[in-house]
Amino acid sequence: VQLQASGGGLVQAGDSLRVSCAASGGTFNLYAIGWFRQGPGKEREFVSAISRTGGGSYYADSVKGRFTVSRDNAKSSVHLQMNSLQLEDTAVYYCAARVRWDDYVPTVGTAYAHWGQGTLVTVSS
Repeated sequence: VQLQASGGGLVQAGDSLRVSCAASGGTFNLYAIGWFRQGPGKEREFVSAISRTGGGSYYADSVKGRFTVSRDNAKSSVHLQMNSLQLEDTAVYYCAARVRWDDYVPTVGTAYAHWGQGTLVTVSS
């Protein structure tokens, strides 16, 4: 499967933004999708993930209550709605995919086999 992340941009603190991940070349509803980010000078970190059916999701503590992940299997896409953005949310956001036969939600990067190219989100004060 190939993944294409989009929707990044420059926003102000407190604003909202939605980034999306479009998939092609695979049976999308077999894949759990994860979102990761890498800020300037930081290591890549887990943000959120959603199970292949959408029935399960998981969030990092730093984004819980502000970010919402969703998926549309008919359109082979996953969205990450980001509200109340903070300066610390500035990062390149990556989506990743992993085939799962259950509704488990992987939260570590090494669990994912396929990665998109990333989209930059910059939050300014």
